[in-house]
Amino acid sequence: MSRFVGAIDQGTTSSRFMVFDVGGRVVGSAKQEHRQIFPKPGWVEHDPVEIWETTKAVIVAGLADAGISAADLVTVGLTNQRETTVVWNRATGQPVTNAIVWQDTRTDQIVHDLAGEQGIDRFRAKTGLPLATYFSGPKVTWILDNVGGVEFLAKAGDLAFGTIDSWILWNLTGGPVTGRHVTDVTNASRTMLMDLDSLAWDSELAAAMRIPEAMLPEIIPSVGRVAMGTGPLAGVPISGVLGDQQAALFGQACFDVGEVKNTYGTGCFLLMNTGTQKVPSTSGLLTTVGYQIGDEPPVYALEGSIAIAGALVQWLRDNLQLFEHASEIEALAASVPDNGDIYIVPAFSGLFAPHWRSDARGVIAGLTRFATKAHLARASLEATAFQTREVIDAMRADSGVELTTLKVDGGMVVNDLLMQFQSDILDVPVVRPTVNETTALGAAYAAGLSEGFWDGLDSVAANWGEDRRWTPDMDGDKRAMLLTSWGKAVKRTLDWID
Repeated sequence: MSRFVGAIDQGTTSSRFMVFDVGGRVVGSAKQEHRQIFPKPGWVEHDPVEIWETTKAVIVAGLADAGISAADLVTVGLTNQRETTVVWNRATGQPVTNAIVWQDTRTDQIVHDLAGEQGIDRFRAKTGLPLATYFSGPKVTWILDNVGGVEFLAKAGDLAFGTIDSWILWNLTGGPVTGRHVTDVTNASRTMLMDLDSLAWDSELAAAMRIPEAMLPEIIPSVGRVAMGTGPLAGVPISGVLGDQQAALFGQACFDVGEVKNTYGTGCFLLMNTGTQKVPSTSGLLTTVGYQIGDEPPVYALEGSIAIAGALVQWLRDNLQLFEHASEIEALAASVPDNGDIYIVPAFSGLFAPHWRSDARGVIAGLTRFATKAHLARASLEATAFQTREVIDAMRADSGVELTTLKVDGGMVVNDLLMQFQSDILDVPVVRPTVNETTALGAAYAAGLSEGFWDGLDSVAANWGEDRRWTPDMDGDKRAMLLTSWGKAVKRTLDWID
């Protein structure tokens, strides 16, 4: 008898497969990194074929780690890095070019032209999104304009577009032979091509970006059977799909209106459940789909997206070579009592929420001869907390809801120094769950609910447990001083790109 649910978590830097039991506990996992390709300043690419190969490899390794076979799985869910854009040939299954990653800024001119005199909010009423290089639609436009021969193939219906969920699902369900070309509502809501009310592709939006509608995948609910798997998951139902941040919202059991989670990964993403009513933002946040269960009305969310969080630690490690392993940053940062009046604003891809300034670039402010690599390490960790505070302030302004506790997850939450500073700068408790890999867990929950492995949202919520809590321990005057200095540093990132 099948006793487990699997989850594919295809992220920005790695692919992972995890196996969970009915209590939401991890019984097996495997992870494999994939390459980050930087052809030019501001350009970020992935090899879609490499992503598919690593996905297959971690499925096999994850099952072996759990000591089970695919036949022991009731179902599998999928979660993925969002906005990253793949265009491939339906007949051959080959991508026409590398995937353009969500962090990539090459579409800046396309976005500027689309905004025109109407500004970055031209499509916000329909999509909940400002015009920004972050989203998928303009990336497709760039591919059609710049990759030889693809525009003709696209118009003929020979090419398929999808975010990473579509690419994985198409391959996982049979590729050119039987592959299903779909995307769920959460991923579709990040393309800037879907109407948030109808949950359907919008012809006006597609026409504005010159994208043939024949390229677009079918939009499906987040919870519901997609198809049967092939290859390493032959015969296993694929029954849940969520963009990674919505999956973390689901995995954190944020099912009630007003509940908030923050995921600390490559970027940092804070989501608030707003229920079946979409809440327009006037404070620089995104209105997005949180999840949809079957034919039920969708649940919406407000989101604050921060482009660079853990990626800043990777930059210190790989580009500046301040340490060999990312885990070493905490001890280095803790070796000094404060940031030495240094502030790092990591606007490597411009500033995301709540600023939405693609002209910004990163700065290190406040440097003196006193500064050491330890101060840089501490300032890097604090940058994630400061950016989160900006998003929390915007969310309070949009929703009118006062934050009382912040649920956190993602790779960076094992860093006690960061979590304590986050609590201090927010002046609220920060809570880490017992299962930290809530993104994969959310995908597993979505699939398991579809197949009856869990009875309903209440049984999922009952699995949530608190692992650790950090409470504020900072004087109010010091907090105000730090926030003022952070604001000054942010202003110095602006207007760098003409």
